[in-house]
Amino acid sequence: QVQLDESGGGLVQAGGSLRLSCEASGSISSINAMGWYRQTPGNERELVATITGGGSTNYADSVKGRFTISRGNVKNMVYLQMNSLKPEDTAVYYCHLAIGLGHAFWGQGTQVTVSS
Repeated sequence: QVQLDESGGGLVQAGGSLRLSCEASGSISSINAMGWYRQTPGNERELVATITGGGSTNYADSVKGRFTISRGNVKNMVYLQMNSLKPEDTAVYYCHLAIGLGHAFWGQGTQVTVSS
């Protein structure tokens, strides 16, 4: 069983910063990628940023230059540093883990609210 535990969400003013953390635990073999997605009411979940096991990163155009995804050195962790936050960044952010042959897991989600 694989579990993803997210933390770091909250309320911040526009222009502020937040750092999301996600720790993966359980029966984890080779990690293909970890990442963050977000979702607002009535909309589909969308990619924010991903990082592969080899360290390659990918970002949504809307967050390039403001958000940075990184992996932990020891544990199966992934971080999302979010700077220059905008009200349109308000969403529930979900941690995602892809391992082995097509196995994917999601965290419970953490709310990020950016006030104008």
